[in-house]
Amino acid sequence: MTTGQTFAPDADRIEALARDAIARLPQQFRRYLDTVVLRVEDFADEETLAELGIDNPFELSGLYTGRPIGEKSITESGALPDMIHLYRRALLDEWVETGVSLEALVAHVLIHEVGHHFGLSDADMHALEQAAG
Repeated sequence: MTTGQTFAPDADRIEALARDAIARLPQQFRRYLDTVVLRVEDFADEETLAELGIDNPFELSGLYTGRPIGEKSITESGALPDMIHLYRRALLDEWVETGVSLEALVAHVLIHEVGHHFGLSDADMHALEQAAG
């Protein structure tokens, strides 16, 4: 964030932070993210929240949609592209509540969703986050 900033970071700023986090990932992960779409929206839509059983949209800061790499098949066709969704308003709320830097928070959520893309365990996601630190 810049000194004297008086407005909440917009979707473009959140996306820039996420892309910076991707750039810090080890190459063996980055090379498989070229086809993953990154979307930043204020909140998840009602349908997504309902599917996940979430009543409060502030409770969801990120989501991976798609099939993990290890489950993909060359026989599949017509599927939507894999996506990482970051939800700006939920991220900003968590940023204010936790006192963690926005850069660190966005990186944490992004890496968690990248982990789902690769089918990683929570321990593996933590190791990946340390490597991208």
